[in-house]
Amino acid sequence: MMKKRQIKKLLIANRGEIALRVIRACKELEICSVSVFSDVDRKSLHVLQADEAYALGGSTPRESYLNQAKIIEISRAASVDAIHPGYGFLAENPDFADAVAAAGVLFVGPSGDAIRLMGDKTQARKVARQLGIPTISGTFEPVKDVSEGHLHATDIGYPILLKAAAGGGGKGMRVVRAAGDFEVALRMA
Repeated sequence: MMKKRQIKKLLIANRGEIALRVIRACKELEICSVSVFSDVDRKSLHVLQADEAYALGGSTPRESYLNQAKIIEISRAASVDAIHPGYGFLAENPDFADAVAAAGVLFVGPSGDAIRLMGDKTQARKVARQLGIPTISGTFEPVKDVSEGHLHATDIGYPILLKAAAGGGGKGMRVVRAAGDFEVALRMA
């Protein structure tokens, strides 16, 4: 059983509306909110509304909101208990979740191992089946080629949804309404 940790100070490793929503939740829960910001976001609402704000530097996401080392460095400087990744950016990055935990800070989200597992949709389906969680019709192994894919699609019945095993955020998904559209959709997915 995991010991509960009280969060008194939370760093939001994101910007914009998602950061504002987390800041509002922090206020309701009487948690001190800490924002980070890029050079171009210096005067953004999430910076102004947070209890504390720290500059990441840089103007691109790579230089700022994706800079894991800088975010963890700021978390130490600000003495936060937890980091909330928001969505996008580092939210589905298992290495970031691991680095946050290694720094002794609570990652508000799944563990790095869980993110890795769920990032591979084929593996995630297998785990769901092992746990008795219902899944929709589909394959539990990646299809090897177009002809194998056609066989499974015909078995399931059209329309189907093709999903790239490692896709995220809706990328790599294609609706296939008829057998004649399958090959092109598979290549695109």
